[in-house]
Amino acid sequence: MRYSNRLLTTTTALSLLAMAACTSEENPNVGSTGVVFKDYSVNPSLVKTMPGFENLQVNTLISSDDKLEQSPNFVYGGQPDGAGLMKDPSGNGYIFVTNHEYLRSASRVFLDNTFKPVKGEYIVDYEGGTWRLCSATLATPEEHGFGPVFLTAGESGAESLVHAISPTGAADKKNKDRVLPALGKASMENAVPLPKDAFAGKTVIIIGEDDASGQVLAYVSNTVGDLQNGKLYFLRAKNQDPVETSMKVGQTYDVEFVEVDNAKTSTGAQIATQSVEKKAIQFARVEDVDYRKGGGAASREIYFTATGVAQNGGTQPVAGKTMWGRVYKLVLDAANPLVGKLTPVIDGEVDPGNSIVNPDNLCVTENYVYIQEDGDSFYPANKHDGRIWQFAIATGQNKPVIEMNHRRTESTFNTKYNSVNSQLLSSWEYGAMLDISNIVGTPNTFLVNLHPHTWRDMKYSNADGSSVTKATSLTDGATGAYAEGGQTIIVRGLAR
Repeated sequence: MRYSNRLLTTTTALSLLAMAACTSEENPNVGSTGVVFKDYSVNPSLVKTMPGFENLQVNTLISSDDKLEQSPNFVYGGQPDGAGLMKDPSGNGYIFVTNHEYLRSASRVFLDNTFKPVKGEYIVDYEGGTWRLCSATLATPEEHGFGPVFLTAGESGAESLVHAISPTGAADKKNKDRVLPALGKASMENAVPLPKDAFAGKTVIIIGEDDASGQVLAYVSNTVGDLQNGKLYFLRAKNQDPVETSMKVGQTYDVEFVEVDNAKTSTGAQIATQSVEKKAIQFARVEDVDYRKGGGAASREIYFTATGVAQNGGTQPVAGKTMWGRVYKLVLDAANPLVGKLTPVIDGEVDPGNSIVNPDNLCVTENYVYIQEDGDSFYPANKHDGRIWQFAIATGQNKPVIEMNHRRTESTFNTKYNSVNSQLLSSWEYGAMLDISNIVGTPNTFLVNLHPHTWRDMKYSNADGSSVTKATSLTDGATGAYAEGGQTIIVRGLAR
């Protein structure tokens, strides 16, 4: 009798699996893990695909007008930037943590097993965030050897710090004590831990400083997961030339990391002074960092952006600095994280206004670097709205994949999403782009955060609940951005 029951159970299970497989084949919008890919938001997607990428499938995950069933008063705030996605440890669904840059806050959205957003809350508010929170990295035990912890860097001047936020802990919104002084003080964009197999037994974190004379730094600890007692280093050329544009695209340069003295106790101003004294390379705004996926040697292949700076109304470069923006490849030595080779792989100057314009965030996969623009420097020679580019690591070919879809000639759309009536190109920008394929069990699947800066409504004001983030008017220069809307989309079919 037991044998018969077991056989029946096995047969039934096989039948159910066959039905699930059949359903997946019949409905390509249902992934193998039960994730359903569809528009979950009431707002339309704010992007369009570029020629050659028409087969990409774009769905809206969440936007500011959405009312989640378990938290109807939650407002998904504007400027969703750095982000991380993980499976909920409870075994039920997923957790999506997102910075909201101008709000200096971070939200946590719970998704059910189908990927439907069902609940949202803020785990950091303006007071707890202290500084503008831009890019971020979710470190996990599986990938980095420690965590989970959401590392989000402050970007409001030289004295900003990196926060370490629990993605699963209590929503301690105003807690200012989760900072990491050992990672230094600077106007930082991201603090990216390398995978655990990059340097066995160590934690290595690459940090980008978003300053007109910004640096790339490395935090190194000989204890995995130690974020308090390691040492901090500047990146410099071995020939000690600190000028960014001394390096030419396609040429490779020997580099090393030199220690920052008293990093944990120094002020940001003191660290900045040291960067000059120690001849660190002075980049034009290091906005984001990511590493190549695939494990092994790929974990030591790092890409970062220098967004670029200009003068005279965005018409002329600043001496020694990239104007249109660059993407760099840094390959660290297998035996020593403090030595490597640096190559500028692409520069927007090669085809100004047609190529990359002010690259900001990056998403690096096994074979591609996805480059997201932040062209709101508004260079007059720019010829397109904000794009995501696909840079092929093997060939160097660079193609535009996605572009912001302003739909400026559609009056109803324009009234809502361009409420401050800007006709400037690149008035919208991108936040995080995450390859979530392995998390949701569906290949070639990404999340992308969008900042449609001209989409404002007073009902989005004070989304994080702080006493500070109340807009006085939609156009007020100091508070208007508190009333911005934001959106996160799902993109499928994009090669990894």
